[in-house]
Amino acid sequence: MASLKQPSQDWSGDLVFERIEAYQKIQSSVWISLLSQETVIQDARNLQVRFPDRDTLPPLFGIPFSIKDNIDIAGIATTTACPPLARVPSQSAPGGIFIGKTNLEQLATGMTGCRSPYGTLSSVYHRDYIVGGSSSGSCVSVAASLVSFSMGSDTAGSGRLPAAFNGIVGWKPTKGTVSAAGVTPACQSQDCVAVLAKNVEDARAVWHVIKGYDENDIYAKPEPYVYRSFPAQEMFTFGIPSPEALAVCSPPYRRMFDDTVKTMQAIGGTLKPIDWLPFENAGKLLYEGTFVAERLAGLPKGWLEASKGYLHPVIREIFEGAARRETTAIQVFRDLHAQQLYTRQAEKMFQPNAGGISVLLVPTAPTHYTISEVQAEPIAKNSALGHFAHFANVVDLCAVALPASTYFATELS
Repeated sequence: MASLKQPSQDWSGDLVFERIEAYQKIQSSVWISLLSQETVIQDARNLQVRFPDRDTLPPLFGIPFSIKDNIDIAGIATTTACPPLARVPSQSAPGGIFIGKTNLEQLATGMTGCRSPYGTLSSVYHRDYIVGGSSSGSCVSVAASLVSFSMGSDTAGSGRLPAAFNGIVGWKPTKGTVSAAGVTPACQSQDCVAVLAKNVEDARAVWHVIKGYDENDIYAKPEPYVYRSFPAQEMFTFGIPSPEALAVCSPPYRRMFDDTVKTMQAIGGTLKPIDWLPFENAGKLLYEGTFVAERLAGLPKGWLEASKGYLHPVIREIFEGAARRETTAIQVFRDLHAQQLYTRQAEKMFQPNAGGISVLLVPTAPTHYTISEVQAEPIAKNSALGHFAHFANVVDLCAVALPASTYFATELS
């Protein structure tokens, strides 16, 4: 593990809090709630008492981490960036050294990072460009080296998009293999916990700690899970979106994707044609179909009508639009049937005994917008960002966003 190193016996947290304080002058909206250094030090001492034998420490012992503020930590309010819906949980998952809860797009709805009453963050690379969302603060806390890893969520790409825009790894396991109990529902049947980390090794280390069946998660998948893998040194096959689908990419994003395809081929991959349509259609179900109505189901009954004034204007527009659709049960069932069809079609593409692919390679996002571009067209730009991300949970796939390269901002203009 490159960065997940266990602390020394006399760890004081000075370096962590010095970095946090310094970064506040660069971006002050990373945190919704931040523990005091004294509290963190006491938590670290409690861990040392609990695990006195340094030869048998748990994997994440003493490692500083953050959590997106739609995930519960006992005794600390979970706001989901909507204070009127805040709650103070009594339980949380154990782990390393918790530092604080991070900013996010309100009610975990969005992929830009521009929809929070706690402030708008930007990419760590350029203050004019969006950070990505909805796990915006979690991503910045890792990318800016304030913590070693962060727990976020990913319903439509919320863990992968910000990772792509900030040069870190965003790992989304298959739905139901990491407990979502204690996560405020966004679209509960599609919600998934995500890990944001500096590199794949760190993300994998965290995943090995948090994965597993939890009966308190109503969408949890019973073990044993079926893991598909292939030796890296052997030949493998991979598919990519159709040329028509890739046409939405900006020039630097298309260039980086084409370079990545060449890299995959150089390490032994064979590119195979696939039918992209099931993935494209599955992605449309999240916001163009009836699934958006599930976001309303996550609110207390009658809350939207009585308290919509507390919502960010864009979130309010989305929710009121969903309510105006007056979705029928027949429409919902048709979309559920379509989801099953697209999932089965995707499964067939990954069947190794039927000449299927080992990996589906896609751009994480088609481009990178400025904050002003998103503010001018908040819903249209958000939708465009999910072109290659929305389908993953709908067809029950895991996904990881990896840094590919860098480019000059002038290439996007």
